[in-house]
Amino acid sequence: MTSIATGFADRGRAAYDLGATAIFASKSDPRFHYCLYVPPAVGEGAKVDLLVAVHGTGRTSFLGFRDAFAEFGRWNDCAILCPLFPIGVLGDDARSGYKYMIEGDIRYDQVLLAIVEEVVAKYRQDWTRFAMFGFSGGGHFTHRFAILHPDRLWAASIGAPGSVTLLDAARDWWVGIRDLPEKFGISFDATALAKVPVQMVVGDADLETWEITHAQGSSHWMPGANDAGRTRPERLRTLCRSFEEAGVRVRFDLLPGISHERDAVLDAVKDFLAQALKERRNASG
Repeated sequence: MTSIATGFADRGRAAYDLGATAIFASKSDPRFHYCLYVPPAVGEGAKVDLLVAVHGTGRTSFLGFRDAFAEFGRWNDCAILCPLFPIGVLGDDARSGYKYMIEGDIRYDQVLLAIVEEVVAKYRQDWTRFAMFGFSGGGHFTHRFAILHPDRLWAASIGAPGSVTLLDAARDWWVGIRDLPEKFGISFDATALAKVPVQMVVGDADLETWEITHAQGSSHWMPGANDAGRTRPERLRTLCRSFEEAGVRVRFDLLPGISHERDAVLDAVKDFLAQALKERRNASG
């Protein structure tokens, strides 16, 4: 017979840990938070895949992506994890540190991996590899995470980043990858990245440059900061060529009539992820 305490615990789990979850502080670093959409079948022991969806500069898509991908997650047996990297975690009001993976003593790739390990233990899932999607600032994060940790991804969807890191061994991070071993303790693994299905998606009307042009002396300016192109489509196309030259299979979606609108790209993203999931499951099944 189920005890009252067990009944309350089950109700709490259903209310806060399944479906659209509560917001949690990371155990490894409570400055950072996350929420999830977890298919209800996980409560009965079902095994599902994982998509990490990374917010943009405004951070509001932290919750928006959880809800926008909920139906996709439920019907494709995929949990959705949305990390939150707040503005100004070092007390300086800086908005963009997470996009470049390093901010002071913070390594945002490691913050994300620690959150993944936390939810792996909580839901008893094998999320050794997961998919990642990000738009705008999240597109920054996603392609740089793919460069650093291709072995952890089964797919990557890179949406409209303002600046891109090319696979250029003649330039330092963040413009290139020459100093990865010194900066991250990681060597670039082209073979592993070539195994990751990659989508790059941007609207053909996403042409404003006020936020993405690096002025000399600004916080993330360095030589070559603007060399990939003037607009987001130009820069993403340059990133695509860089990835393809490294042997990566890239689906490039230039969406007609779309400006910098995150919700307008989601159907194309879901189509890509559904196909990547199908290929992944066929290969393992």
